[in-house]
Amino acid sequence: MPRAAFHNLGCKVNAYETEAMEQQLKKRGYEIVPFDAEADVYVVNTCSVTNIADRKSRQMLHRAKKKNPQALVVAVGCYVQVASQELAKDSSVDIIIGNNRKGELADILEEYRRTGAGTSCLEDIGKEQDCEDLRLESRGTHTRAFIRVQDGCNQFCSYCIIPYARGRVRSRSPQDVEEEIRGLAAQGCREVVLTGIHLSSYGAEHMEGGPVRGGDWDHRELLSLIQRIHGISGIERIRLGSLEPRIITEAFVSALGELPKLCRHFHLSLQSGCDSVLCRMNRHYTTEDYAGRCRILREHFPDAAITTDVIVGFPGETGEEFAATRKFVEDVHFYEMHVFKYSRREGTRAAAMPDQIPEQVKGERSAALLELGAAMSREFRERFIGRTISVLFEETEEIGGRVYMTGYTPEYVKAGLDIEAAGLSAEEAADRLGGNVIRMRTDALLGDDLLLLESVF
Repeated sequence: MPRAAFHNLGCKVNAYETEAMEQQLKKRGYEIVPFDAEADVYVVNTCSVTNIADRKSRQMLHRAKKKNPQALVVAVGCYVQVASQELAKDSSVDIIIGNNRKGELADILEEYRRTGAGTSCLEDIGKEQDCEDLRLESRGTHTRAFIRVQDGCNQFCSYCIIPYARGRVRSRSPQDVEEEIRGLAAQGCREVVLTGIHLSSYGAEHMEGGPVRGGDWDHRELLSLIQRIHGISGIERIRLGSLEPRIITEAFVSALGELPKLCRHFHLSLQSGCDSVLCRMNRHYTTEDYAGRCRILREHFPDAAITTDVIVGFPGETGEEFAATRKFVEDVHFYEMHVFKYSRREGTRAAAMPDQIPEQVKGERSAALLELGAAMSREFRERFIGRTISVLFEETEEIGGRVYMTGYTPEYVKAGLDIEAAGLSAEEAADRLGGNVIRMRTDALLGDDLLLLESVF
């Protein structure tokens, strides 16, 4: 039995595609082994969002060939798409597969073994019009599944290479998405996370005149998909991936409020809390507009968990501009912030901008926002102490010498039950709680991030 090992770099879409490729090879008789084990085939699903991601992609490809020089090393994904000529010269790489060809991995490997020739499977991604047929057929051991519903992006933010690596917006059909989710639900999957390179653009390629209507993002296609999934038996939660801020309108949020399965967890990418920086980034909203969208969410969902991404040290960011960002994120008060130091990416407009910020300054600004973000996260979690919450239990974990059955609330707050205090063995806890959504009362917060559940069970 041939052995295959996978390594994933990058976003949730990449993670979904990696899992789908693993399942594809399993069906063809491959044994999937850890990446640090000896294998016959190594597949690296690469990332190219920054120059650092490029370097990590190369490192993992070289590590695979060093592990087993006789193995086939396959580079797939975004780095392949933007650096195909460089990879074609790399002696560590036997096969390169671009985006929109990952679903052919098993066939490509079979062809390589038949011919023994190096293979390049690469399309002009900018001309691709269909979303690749790639899906999960098994949920594995997960109670939650990420579902890629669209690919590509038309936004062209000045710091981002992704439109060149992923191409233009392409969406899966609602029927295809529903069929995949029904199959996973039948196997015990209880929560799906809808994701994409630009999720809010789902269906945008079919919208006459484009997805923007009077400054707001047209939500009809995405809402229709969510409503369709809401009717699938067995699915108890629907979680949304990163959203375009302009899709958050009264009409959209009001319609979401009528869907009890929808998780009250919204990720609205911000990137900067300063209008002048947003303009240089080519982000199509202002801080005032963004804050208004957050108010709409909180009016309809008072306990909404709003999370975001922030880039610090963007070219030309002054001390005053960073101070404006810090004040803005504190005023909005996010549940969680993912803070990134700007990383120069060749091929983007931002890479050629003057006044690149020194790494030390980026580090100081990142540390300041991370400290603020940690305080806001703890404050958000504390509001659930003493309340009855809904938890989808997933796994047992040892924390501080005690064993807990842990899971997440609809707001994506982690919660845990001390199984010994509840009078359960690990096996009983997994059998009675695992994969189930259960309402329980909270006692306290353990550390900064775990809600403790009452041990009465």
